[in-house]
Amino acid sequence: MDNNGIIAREGYPYIAYSLGLTLLLVISAWNLHSVVLAVPAAISLLLAIFVISFFRNPERTPPADAGLVVAPADGTVIVVQRVPETPLGCEALKISIFMSVFNVHVNRAPFDGTVVDISYHPGKFLDARDGRASSENERNGVVLETANGIRIAFVQIAGLIARRIICYPKVGDVLERGKRYGLIRFGSRVDVYLPVDVEPLVKPGDTTTAGVTVLGRIG
Repeated sequence: MDNNGIIAREGYPYIAYSLGLTLLLVISAWNLHSVVLAVPAAISLLLAIFVISFFRNPERTPPADAGLVVAPADGTVIVVQRVPETPLGCEALKISIFMSVFNVHVNRAPFDGTVVDISYHPGKFLDARDGRASSENERNGVVLETANGIRIAFVQIAGLIARRIICYPKVGDVLERGKRYGLIRFGSRVDVYLPVDVEPLVKPGDTTTAGVTVLGRIG
């Protein structure tokens, strides 16, 4: 399940296409001595660099304390609040992380546990920072049950230009905190729902690193 290459495998086709296009334009510009073709070749090269950067897949080491919930995504915290309606079916602490196109988009499990539910919802593609995105955008939610019977949820939400949510695990799989479990292509958001008694250790505006930044403590 864990994709541990330096580049996420889902990015291979995009990288191959962008590099192939760049090579074709460079060869054409060189053979034809064309300044006109050199411009799109340069633009294509910058696009290829961006695509490679977008699908980067760095190694991460979670904190040693097993009771700490870690961020599932790189990005910026945009919501920290208690909400009544959640994938857990009860009031919960909601922490939302917005990922720009410049962030690493590989998502990581925030805690150890067994997947007890996965729910996919087709929907809109509003800006991921929009408050309606949690309930109206295309999204995929995972409910995890810890060894102590505590349930948490984390939801991948497509953004304005995101068009593909990828989630590796299935119901019954065991996830390990900090390990990769999916990704979202090209700009998005992840909502985390924790028990209401968890004290948040982040605030809106904070920057998160997936698998490393601590969101709170369970137990």
